[in-house]
Amino acid sequence: MRYLENTPGDKKWSAVGLGTWQFGSGEWGYGEDYASREAGAIVRRALELGITVFDTAEIYGRGRSEAILGEALASVDGARERAVVASKLFPVRPTTSTTVSHAVASASRLGVERLDLYQVHWPHPLLGDRPAMAGMRQLRDVGVVDQVGVSNYGAARWDAAERALGAPVLSNQVRYSLVARGPEAAVLPRAQERGGVVIAYSPLGQGLLSGKYDVDHRPRDTVRRRMTAAFAPENLRRATPLIETLREVADAHGVTPSQVSLAWVISHDRVVAIPGASSVAQLESNAAAADVELAADEIAALDRSSAQYQPLSGPRAALASLRRG
Repeated sequence: MRYLENTPGDKKWSAVGLGTWQFGSGEWGYGEDYASREAGAIVRRALELGITVFDTAEIYGRGRSEAILGEALASVDGARERAVVASKLFPVRPTTSTTVSHAVASASRLGVERLDLYQVHWPHPLLGDRPAMAGMRQLRDVGVVDQVGVSNYGAARWDAAERALGAPVLSNQVRYSLVARGPEAAVLPRAQERGGVVIAYSPLGQGLLSGKYDVDHRPRDTVRRRMTAAFAPENLRRATPLIETLREVADAHGVTPSQVSLAWVISHDRVVAIPGASSVAQLESNAAAADVELAADEIAALDRSSAQYQPLSGPRAALASLRRG
């Protein structure tokens, strides 16, 4: 496993972490056996492989993801001392008192006295960050929260949150992958210049970059089929050249397109990727991506192919797919 340099505290941050949205969340369609058995096995194996960053949120399964993760960590001796446990506040009413009470509830479900990282899940569209950050200050003062983070923030809003906190906001969790490169404009440079961390969610494009989906093999779960246009037939066609490039690089290394995609994400300084895992085998594959060293010309080829991928938005993608028949 590879680890970030110069992170705060005495815990190491693995370059590949584990996202746990799937734990206890019905929309992924994994079933009760996954929630009650496989999810815990995934966490335990992740710890064995050197993964230390575990990300969850109060909204995932309405708190069930936190509970499942907490139970799994408690089952491994010394896990809580090694694991960077990160959760997120869903800011419906991000007042100071709400921030404090929700953090305490998350810590309780996770079975920890301190959240290593507590993040604001989304920037509130109407309210600024002062109330929530006042709550974060209180949480840090009493030791319930160690580091503060945000999620889905632009660089300017990240700066504003830091001013409101009056201290560093360590991380920004954003969608980042070969098919979502927006953070490279300002968010990633800010992290690299100022010692922050970009936590990349959906680093496999919700599975698009695995190469397992095409026009004739579309995903069946609710999340992929209904919440993103990437899996519309027209956009699957448009992704074909990028997938072919991924396969070429993967074949050169004897690995999978998914592993190449993850290796590309964490080749960028100050980035942690947090893919989910539907099985222990997938978790092992994700972790092994940290050992894939891409050559400069391979990264350049992936960059070029990625830049040429131009997906259509939801309605336009659906219409184009219908026209193609």
